Amino acid sequence: MRPPDFWSSRRVLSTLIVPAGCVYALATRFRVRKPGWRAPVPVVCVGNIGVGGAGKTPVALALARILAAAGRNPHFLTRGYGGRETGPLRVDAARHRARDVGDEPLLLAAVAPTWVARDRAAGARAAVAAGAGCIVMDDGFQNPALAKDLSLVVVDGGYGFGNERVIPAGPLREPIAAGMARADAVVLVGEDATDAGRHFAGKPVLAARIVPDESAQRFAGKTVVAFCGIGRPEKFFATVRALGAVVAEEMPYPDHHAFTDEEIMLVLEVAAKHGAVAITTEKDLVRLSPDARGMVEALPVRIEFAAPAQLEAMLAKLFSR
Repeated sequence: MRPPDFWSSRRVLSTLIVPAGCVYALATRFRVRKPGWRAPVPVVCVGNIGVGGAGKTPVALALARILAAAGRNPHFLTRGYGGRETGPLRVDAARHRARDVGDEPLLLAAVAPTWVARDRAAGARAAVAAGAGCIVMDDGFQNPALAKDLSLVVVDGGYGFGNERVIPAGPLREPIAAGMARADAVVLVGEDATDAGRHFAGKPVLAARIVPDESAQRFAGKTVVAFCGIGRPEKFFATVRALGAVVAEEMPYPDHHAFTDEEIMLVLEVAAKHGAVAITTEKDLVRLSPDARGMVEALPVRIEFAAPAQLEAMLAKLFSR
């Protein structure tokens, strides 16, 4: 879905449906109180308080790389949003498609063993049985089925918490204070343009930014048609421009959009009209058919932490317990 415009401001419609948000918040409050299964290995949760687009998956990927380099044998655990498999299922990138397991698990599986499970506790048990030395959860901060040893809340500095109201009146899954009370640290992605930091309640803040991979420099000076189906499409378009690419047209689609070959042909027709390259995100690329993937290019990105030692010390402390 594409976030409603009123999620960014306190308009009349948002105010009218605040009572519905109160009901949603109350339901979340009771749900997160349930005790979860305690895994015999450390569990790190990368989540957020709002919905979509904060940068959870790039943060989870960065964490897994750090843990793997330290010999911790991380396994990913995710719900597999957009996929039809309920799990527990280990993702096989050679066999599974986005319609099976979702788009994010395919990206995660390129870095570490990845499990899709609607029941997070069952997924964790499967990962542990397969030899996981630790578990990195991509999302699931509000899911109580599995106890977390370290919870990182990811916040998009450019968007913050939107209008700071709970679904459906705003983008939040729960009130900010309630979420922050359970968080161990905040990953702030980009500059804090909305003063979201006033809500961090003294939590450690890991400053980070999403940067293009070195290979993305090949787009500098090129004319491109940029298309994507992510939570914050404007972030992708801004990243493409920052590379020095000339964006002939922007083509945003709803988050997790299942592109058809016909839609990709339309994108390619627009690109041909401009003499441009069709470019998208890595997450969108895995949702395309094998034939369509060969016709467009993806912009690889990664998370860069301002103080990597701060995160490494946090993880080392977790494993020393």
